[in-house]
Amino acid sequence: MTAKLTNAQIAWRAAQDIADGAYVNLGIGFPEMVAKFQPPGREAIFHTENGILNFGEAPPAGKEDWDLINAGKKAVTLKPGAAFFHHADSFAMVRGSHLDVAILGAYEVAETGDLANWSTGPNGVPAVGGAMDLVHGAKRVAVITDHVTKDGRPKLMKRCSLPLTGVGCVTRVYTSLAVIDIDASRFVLREKLATISLDELQRLTGAELRIEGDLADLTVPEL
Repeated sequence: MTAKLTNAQIAWRAAQDIADGAYVNLGIGFPEMVAKFQPPGREAIFHTENGILNFGEAPPAGKEDWDLINAGKKAVTLKPGAAFFHHADSFAMVRGSHLDVAILGAYEVAETGDLANWSTGPNGVPAVGGAMDLVHGAKRVAVITDHVTKDGRPKLMKRCSLPLTGVGCVTRVYTSLAVIDIDASRFVLREKLATISLDELQRLTGAELRIEGDLADLTVPEL
């Protein structure tokens, strides 16, 4: 298969679409990287389910304050104006549609916008956590993911085979090969790596890719 983007490059590309002043929740693990790549002149306000608003970058090694952690139990710093609140208040923010964007990882995404990002299998995420609330509470839901599984199977599919996190909730997917919108229950290809042909990209995708308007090259910096 052709060369693909690294996780950091996928996270960088997703960060470019976050508006200045947006309230953003990042899923545990890979999506947390998005916070590193805010474009110059823009500043998102990051929310974590365990009760912090406006946290900053991870502290240097050895300088962690373990009373300040995100939902993934990773140490964070605070920005001026940061706030603490009860776990219940945090979920009231989510369920009350006060978040502009949620960016999550995925095992599978369907062309209908359905998302599966947890599994009952032995090697999967064992519980859905707050993701079900996030995908239906945030105003926009995006996914960052490798385009295929470790054994080469498509992660973008006609229908999900794993337990669903949300139905019809995802609007854009940033993968290691492309940027794809979900519009009217269809995968609409917006950007792809110049090094991969449309035929190969389609072969690695489990549902039809449609092109509407101009198709741009997916370009990212070396990171």
